[in-house]
Amino acid sequence: MCWLGGQTQVSMSGNLMSSRTSCGDDTRRKTFRRIEGNFSQLPDIDCHKNPPFLVLLVASSQQHLDARMAIRQTWGKERTVAGKRLVTFFLLGRAVDPSQQADIAAEGQKYRDIIQKNFTDTYYNLTLKTMMGIEWVHRFCYQASFVMKTDIDVFVNVFYLTELLLRKEKTTGFFTGFLKLHEYPIRRRWSKWYVSREEYPGKTYPPFCSGTGYVLSSDVASQIYNVSESVAFIKLEDVFIGLCLEKLKIRLEELHSEQTFFPERIRFSVSRFKKIVMCHEVEPSEQLSFWNHLVTESHGEVL
Repeated sequence: MCWLGGQTQVSMSGNLMSSRTSCGDDTRRKTFRRIEGNFSQLPDIDCHKNPPFLVLLVASSQQHLDARMAIRQTWGKERTVAGKRLVTFFLLGRAVDPSQQADIAAEGQKYRDIIQKNFTDTYYNLTLKTMMGIEWVHRFCYQASFVMKTDIDVFVNVFYLTELLLRKEKTTGFFTGFLKLHEYPIRRRWSKWYVSREEYPGKTYPPFCSGTGYVLSSDVASQIYNVSESVAFIKLEDVFIGLCLEKLKIRLEELHSEQTFFPERIRFSVSRFKKIVMCHEVEPSEQLSFWNHLVTESHGEVL
């Protein structure tokens, strides 16, 4: 597979393919193409009848069952915060192994919280996975006020996030997270985030937010969906979203005057976690521990 140039097409199996064998012509960079066809799994929610305030979309893969279960029991459990409804769903591609795919189908039937389409679930298809979530919001849950895209190893303080969103008093044209304003492509081939000059010829990226966790108003999700096919594809999903925002002329905003999004691991304490929106590199067992300590001391509850 050539990721580096040419016009991108999506095969019937949902994989990205290049129509050119040569990857050296940056004047013909591939543009994003949506995964056609129906969703193979949809969550059990009617956003028209009961619109959520916040939809949390968690990028996951087949092997992350323990992490999904931990999130279902903690911050991802459907709840009402300050009178606002919060719901969480998991974004998955198709597992290569048929038995693993059968397990995902059974899990989706049981919990009704999986969003899935027929593309191969690999790291370099994260842009497809994220755009699948954006498409789902655009088609099925545009009535929501806000959407958060995050990762499976992230802890989210949904109480503080809801508080800050309500305090912001902005419900349209909004995009926030850990702002990356002066990032440049990594050209070292051994890097996980390597991007060739053919894939992205520019010297710097447009402003974007770390893919570990960002929040947007639902109208922006629809705008991103609509503009996406005119944007050059890049396998780094957070950069791709930044390219869409640049084309839409939507500026990133800080959610708070102090840092609340942490794309790295931070040391746990209840006092600190009360005032964060998210942090990264959290194990499933830690999700349970952190959450129980936080809600017990903050809200007098325990799982």
